[in-house]
Amino acid sequence: MSNEVNKNALRAGTVTAGVTLMTLLSSPAFALTRDDGDDPGPGLSIAETLGLYVAAPIVLFLLIAGLVMVGDRHKKNS
Repeated sequence: MSNEVNKNALRAGTVTAGVTLMTLLSSPAFALTRDDGDDPGPGLSIAETLGLYVAAPIVLFLLIAGLVMVGDRHKKNS
C-alpha cells in the first residue's frame, strides 16, 4: 500500500512540475498584448543582437579568465 502511495505522489509531482513548466514557457505569449503607455522602441539588428548576446559574454568570460590566470601566475612566482 505504501508503494502505491509513493507512486501516486510521484505522478502528482511530475504532472504539477510539467504543468508549471508549460505555463512558464507559454507566458511570453502574453507580452504581445500592448498595455496603455507601452513604448517598446526600435529593435536590434542581427549584428547588435549577436554582439550583445554572443560576443559580449565570450569577451567578458575571456577577460575574467585571463585576470584569474594572471593573478594565479603572480601568486606562484612569489
